[in-house]
Amino acid sequence: MTGDGALVLLSGGQDSATCLAWALDHFGRVETGGFAYGQRHAVEMGCRERLRHGIGAIRPEWRARLGPDHLLEIGTLAAIGGTAMAAEVEIAAREDGLPNTFVPGRNIVFLTLAGALTHRRGLRHLVTGVCETDYSGYPDCRDDTIKALQATLNLGMATQFVIHTPLMWIDKVGTWAMARKIGGDALVELIRWESHTCYTGDRTHRWEWGYGCGSCPACELRSDGWRAYSD
Repeated sequence: MTGDGALVLLSGGQDSATCLAWALDHFGRVETGGFAYGQRHAVEMGCRERLRHGIGAIRPEWRARLGPDHLLEIGTLAAIGGTAMAAEVEIAAREDGLPNTFVPGRNIVFLTLAGALTHRRGLRHLVTGVCETDYSGYPDCRDDTIKALQATLNLGMATQFVIHTPLMWIDKVGTWAMARKIGGDALVELIRWESHTCYTGDRTHRWEWGYGCGSCPACELRSDGWRAYSD
C-alpha cells in the first residue's frame, strides 16, 4: 500500500465499485468522484453512497482511508444527444458497428475533469473501471486511449498523474473474482445487490446477478460473467 492519495471514478456500477475496493487496498487516502450527465440509468447515482458506506464497513482500515465524495454535473453530453444512454430510444448497433449506447468523448471528458479535481485535491492517482477485454466496443475504454490521456493530462497540468485501470485486461468473471479476493463474500454480495449496471435503469427485476432489465448489453455482460464465476 502507498500513502499517496487516489481519486476513484465511482459511477455506482459493478466495475467502479470493484475499483473502489481495489484502491482502498492500495492507497492510504481515497476519495471518489461521480458524474451526473443526464444518463438514462441515473438510478446508478443512488447506489454510490450505499456502495461507499458498505465497502467502508467491510474493513476498519478501509473506512479510515475513505475520504469525501465529489459529484460533478455535466449536462452537455446529454444536450449533444444521439445516444441511447441519455434518451429513451431502443438500444441497437450503429452503422459503424458500435452500440448506440456509446457517448462520444464521455471518458475523455470524465478523466479530464477528474484530473482537474485530482489536482485540486492534492492527489496523484486516478482509478477508473474501464476495460478493453470484456466491454461493448467503446474506443474510449481502450488502453491506448487511457495512456494517451494520462500523457495529455500530465503535460497540460504540469503534473505526474498515474491513471490506474485494474480491470483493463480481465473479463467480468475476473472482475467478480477480483472482488472476492479483495473483500471476500461480503464485497461480492454488496456489489451484487447494491451496484447498478443496467443501461435502461431497471431496478424492478431481480436476477441471480443483481438488478436490471436482463437484456441490454450491460446486463448480458454482467449476467454471463456471474454465471461463469459462480459455476
